[in-house]
Amino acid sequence: MDQDNPKLLPGPGQQQAAAWESLQVWPPWDFGPDFHPAPPRGGWELSAQAFKQSRARGGTGVKVGGAKATASSPDFSLSFESAGRETRSKVWPKPEQRRHSSAPQVTHTSARCLLWDSMVRRVAVIGAGAGGLASVKCCLDEGLEPTCFERSEDIGGVWRYTDSTDSGRISVYRSVITNTSKEMSCFSDFPCPENFPSFLPHGLLLEYYRMYARHFDLLRHIRFKTTAVSVRRCPDFATSGQWEVVTETNGVRESHVFDAVMVCTGHYQEPYLPLASFPGINTRFKGQYLHSREYKDVEAFRGKRVLVVGVGNTGGDLSVELSRVAAKVFLSARSSTWVFSRVSDHGFPFDMVSTTRFNHFLDWLLPSALSRRIRFRKFNSWFNHANYGLASTKSSNFKVIINEELPFCLLSGTVVLKTTVKEFTENSAVFEDGTIEENIDVVLFATGYIFSFPFLEESVRSLFDDNRSLYKRIFPPQLEKPTLAIIGLVQLTGSVMVGTEMQARWVTGIFAGWNKLPPTSRMIADVLKKKPPVKRNPSERDNLKISFISYTDEIASCAGVKPNVLRLLLTDPRLALAIFFGPCTPYQYRLVGRGKWSGARNAILTQWQRTLKPLRTRVVDDSSSGSSSWCWMCFLALPVALTAGFLLSKNPRPGWSLWVGPQL
Repeated sequence: MDQDNPKLLPGPGQQQAAAWESLQVWPPWDFGPDFHPAPPRGGWELSAQAFKQSRARGGTGVKVGGAKATASSPDFSLSFESAGRETRSKVWPKPEQRRHSSAPQVTHTSARCLLWDSMVRRVAVIGAGAGGLASVKCCLDEGLEPTCFERSEDIGGVWRYTDSTDSGRISVYRSVITNTSKEMSCFSDFPCPENFPSFLPHGLLLEYYRMYARHFDLLRHIRFKTTAVSVRRCPDFATSGQWEVVTETNGVRESHVFDAVMVCTGHYQEPYLPLASFPGINTRFKGQYLHSREYKDVEAFRGKRVLVVGVGNTGGDLSVELSRVAAKVFLSARSSTWVFSRVSDHGFPFDMVSTTRFNHFLDWLLPSALSRRIRFRKFNSWFNHANYGLASTKSSNFKVIINEELPFCLLSGTVVLKTTVKEFTENSAVFEDGTIEENIDVVLFATGYIFSFPFLEESVRSLFDDNRSLYKRIFPPQLEKPTLAIIGLVQLTGSVMVGTEMQARWVTGIFAGWNKLPPTSRMIADVLKKKPPVKRNPSERDNLKISFISYTDEIASCAGVKPNVLRLLLTDPRLALAIFFGPCTPYQYRLVGRGKWSGARNAILTQWQRTLKPLRTRVVDDSSSGSSSWCWMCFLALPVALTAGFLLSKNPRPGWSLWVGPQL
């Protein structure tokens, strides 16, 4: 940079006035006490011109002290006034750009030139599912300019159901219903409508996504029927951090240069079909076999003998559904599986009762042996899993699925649980326990998915073999510039959508300059510390799940938006108790910090009303005093909350979850 002619260029958050809440003064880089700017008259005229030219590439922001000067850009005015050894700088949007009312911000800096190097302005977002929508919205919140590329004709990702599988796009099956409740899986500043049921069919969830996109005017930033063909580093990536993105629309390819890329394609990308683990399936077996990705409804399986391989959430759902029309359904399970209902004690959604900071604290506090006993006792409180052949309390490796009907199907014999398949013959399946099931017509593999990013250049794609190779499950730490973020490639014990939105908020804060990443060496060390030597096996993907509260709190702390329960206990006890003892809903992460939402407190205090609202179609008289007794219980628990908040603040253990044990 020419020190004789300093340039006034845009800093973070200045390129798009639509998202301004206030203009900030960015962190300094000190040129030294001997550097002085050019005279205001000639120097600032050149600076204004350079500012306009730099808008297309992001640029760097320079604040100059030691003189009185003013400058103007198309979007804001800037003035400096020196007073002794200090400089007062004022920045404010021009009247036509004032979307939000805010007073000019005044800061004091030494009489030196201060530089903030922010190269990110234009951001490519790949995918318009839940993660893509959240990323576009977060980019706009930070004043960035997102362009979202979606290969299909609509938003929604896997949650937009289609009958066809010919396009290669993965979507849910017709009967699917969410496993997490609406209050636990909504966007943090946009609650689901109160008349929506707690657990949403795919059609209602897609409608919610559309409401979100319309409310925040996101659709104009999305280019539909546009496929990202390749994403490659620019030749000067080491200094610019920019990416060349090639897209294809209706057979026409186009090349773009972006300052950053957010990949939001999630982990449901490529079906995992481990045929090599099942001898005879593609050589001797004369029946049909397919992956659950191809399943849409039951009609093709009517009257047939079906073997479902894999007992995850999808395998359990399909077994139950097929049992209504198939002649017989066999379900092959490799590992111990605990089954839960969406409906918990007293009829509330299970995740709202179980996913609380209080439960998280107990799991942190109690010895692991005692915590394990409590877990298994809770698991067996509905039915004894050992009697059904599902799981044993002696098993250390297990998964948890959500299914209300599977126990009854096993009890009624419409679904028969089997061990791992050893091999296939022409029309039968041989299992590891020596049993044989004859006349199998269809084998349905519910073996999950593996992620692949074919559009990423190989040198970048090879940097991570799973999400544990990424810093905070987001950033490839080896890149010279942190301008590539993998959003949504995380598996949580709660809603992935909430974790994905939190990732997007932190990442865009980094792009805009408000948040910082540690040095590369520290990021790599953190990745190595948290990546145990586990053999990569996509069939055991659930073993990679991490605690919802631990992970979301971790990213929220990095972004500066994690709520402080101790402070709230002193300023707003009612809210603090709702946060600590109630469900850890996403609104908690809108109480403080950047992106703070004025409606967050009310959303937390009314979350149970929204849960019960759709059930009030027939009201009965109930004069129970449970509500008042619950209030008394909460206030009596105040000392517990104080102690817990203090202990957790002093001795954090981020890798524990009440339901899945240590994960990180």
